[in-house]
Amino acid sequence: MALFEILQYVIIGLYLVGTGAFLAGSLVSRNSLIRVGNIFAVLGFIMHTVDLTVAVTLYHETVLDGGYFYYSILGWGLILVYFFFWWKFRNTFFALTASPLALLLFISSLAAQSLKVTLPKHLAGLFIGLHIGTIFVSIALMAMAAGAGAAFLYLNNKIKSKAAISGFGKDMPSLNSFDRINHWAIVVGFPLYTLGLAAGFLWARSVYKQMFSWDPKEIVTLVVWFLFAFLFHQRIALGWKGRKPAMLVIIVFVITMVSLWGINFFMNTHHSFKP
Repeated sequence: MALFEILQYVIIGLYLVGTGAFLAGSLVSRNSLIRVGNIFAVLGFIMHTVDLTVAVTLYHETVLDGGYFYYSILGWGLILVYFFFWWKFRNTFFALTASPLALLLFISSLAAQSLKVTLPKHLAGLFIGLHIGTIFVSIALMAMAAGAGAAFLYLNNKIKSKAAISGFGKDMPSLNSFDRINHWAIVVGFPLYTLGLAAGFLWARSVYKQMFSWDPKEIVTLVVWFLFAFLFHQRIALGWKGRKPAMLVIIVFVITMVSLWGINFFMNTHHSFKP
């Protein structure tokens, strides 16, 4: 087995143990297990960074043409955004969203190794920086907002029904904390998503000689953008708080995930990840 493959199994193992520790620690309210989860998340992130660095160094002429790179860097970015949330909001709760998703994305990256992306060499920097970079950061923020939304709905339902809050629920942040994080992630994430989408259309015009070609991925991406725009507007202009933005951002995130795996792997599209 090549050293590169061993490194990939190590990353899967570290993310898997980290995810298990986060889940177990949250369910039984053991901070020691959550600290273990953070340690393995940090170790997994370091090894993941090494993996991406090695891939870029060894295959710098072809790495941007392969599907492995894109799923892998999305998982890596998700963990990076989680670390930022951990630092900014002093809360490890969002590891429950970031850690399993990063694990799933990294495993998906191994299944997407045969993808070949049409990438004009003269647009490589623009494409990665504006399209992929901004879209991936906005998806990571969307994941954090959806995680906060799901937790808000769960805790709000417990409080309104006057059900007993025990175990996992007792250690959750307050409703205001979840709503504030949801707000922050949407306000930052939507402009990034818009910028990434605009860069993607410019890239499509260069490659396919038209900005919009009714590709399934393009159609679903526009649906996500309109829902995301509506959510952003309602948050900023009308002051939406609580259940409505929590529910809508979960819907937006679910559509995005269905698009990422369903369309990329199972449909004929310019973004096909089918082997």
